[in-house]
Amino acid sequence: MAEDAKMLLAIDIGNTNTVIGLFEDGKLVVDWRIRTVQDCTVDEYIVLIHNLFLAKNVKIDPHTDTVISCVVPPMLNTVVEFCNKYFNKLPLIIGPGIKTGMPIYVDNPREVGADRIVNAVAAYETYRKAVIVVDFGTATTFDYISPNGEYLGGVISPGVMISSEALFQKASKLPRVEIFAKPKYVVAKNTIASMNSGIIYGYTGLVEGIVNRIKKEVQTDPRVVATGGLAHLIAQETDTIDAVDDYLTLRGLKIIFDRNKK
Repeated sequence: MAEDAKMLLAIDIGNTNTVIGLFEDGKLVVDWRIRTVQDCTVDEYIVLIHNLFLAKNVKIDPHTDTVISCVVPPMLNTVVEFCNKYFNKLPLIIGPGIKTGMPIYVDNPREVGADRIVNAVAAYETYRKAVIVVDFGTATTFDYISPNGEYLGGVISPGVMISSEALFQKASKLPRVEIFAKPKYVVAKNTIASMNSGIIYGYTGLVEGIVNRIKKEVQTDPRVVATGGLAHLIAQETDTIDAVDDYLTLRGLKIIFDRNKK
C-alpha cells in the first residue's frame, strides 16, 4: 500500500455472509467474503480481520476509516467495538439520520434494510437512470429506483438457500443440496439433478416474473442489475438481467461514506 494513502474499510454484515472491502484513495484494492458468526466476540473478530490482512499481505493504516451496513443487530456492537479498538475511531453506520443522497418513499423508511439502500445508491450512481436491483442473498430482494434517483420500494422473497433447506427438511427422502450448477437438462434423471434444475430454473422464473411485473407497474425501462451469491448463475439463464455487479454493495458503502465524511 502506498504511504499516506487514505484508506476506508467497508463492511457489509448479512445474515449468512459478511463482505469486507478495503479502499485505498477511492479504489477497491482487496475484498473478502466470510461467514457471519453472530456469537463472535470482539477479540475473535480482531484476530479474524487481522489474519485476513496478513493472508493478503495488506499493511493497514492505523487511522483507516470504517463504514458498516448491518442487518444482523447482534453483530453490530461487536463490529463497532472492533473498529474502535483496532483503528481507535468509531465507524459510520448506515441507518436513520445518515445522508444517502436518495429519497426513500416507502411507508416506513426505517424498515428498509441498510444493504438494500446501499445497493440502490450504488446502482443509481452507476447508471443514472431507472434501476431494478436484484440481490441474491439470504433473501432474494428486488428494489426499484426511479429515473430521478428515488427509492420507491421493492419485493422480498425467500432466498435460494432458504428454499432448498426447507425442501430438505420437509421432504424426508430428499437430500441436502448445497452446491448449485448450471443444469444439464430441465427434465433431470436423478434426484439431486432434479432439485438443482428446480431451484435454478425456478428462481430464474421468479426473477423474470417479478422483474416483468415491476416494469409493467412503473411504466419505465429500468436497467436490471444483479448482485449476490448466485447472481452469475441465474444471469446465465435469463435475458432479464442486464448486468451482474459483485462489488455493488461495497461501492455503495464508499459512496455514502463520502457523502457523510464532513
